[in-house]
Amino acid sequence: MDNLKQNIVKNIAQEIDCGFDCYYNSKTKEIIAIPNFSQFSDEEDFKEAFRDNLEKIKKHESDFIKFEALESFESFKIIERFVEQVTDKKLKTELENVLTNKKPFQNFKHRIDHSDFRQNWFDFKRNELEKIVENQLNNGKTSG
Repeated sequence: MDNLKQNIVKNIAQEIDCGFDCYYNSKTKEIIAIPNFSQFSDEEDFKEAFRDNLEKIKKHESDFIKFEALESFESFKIIERFVEQVTDKKLKTELENVLTNKKPFQNFKHRIDHSDFRQNWFDFKRNELEKIVENQLNNGKTSG
């Protein structure tokens, strides 16, 4: 993968990791990140805050590929794949238990943040998100 495409994939992956919907214009190489609408209580404030970008996307809709922030179940699958490959048996068992109990995301984050595998988790998640973005980019399809 060339450097430009690699940077595009990384940037989009970072935006969706932050909960943004991302639009990529393959002709201009422009990336537009917009928070998921559900994060706003007032639809008018949302439309006003992102009016220019929303209009640009609508005007050139056929040029944009939309990447949506992951749904909870998609994020959960990434966590499960990470836990499967953890080499520390004690931590792996603890994480498997965390995932079957209440507040799995919160408790996973707490447990992984207080382990020697914290950076491994960030690297793994970044790599998984980049694979998702790259696959979608290669297919030229919108998600959702």
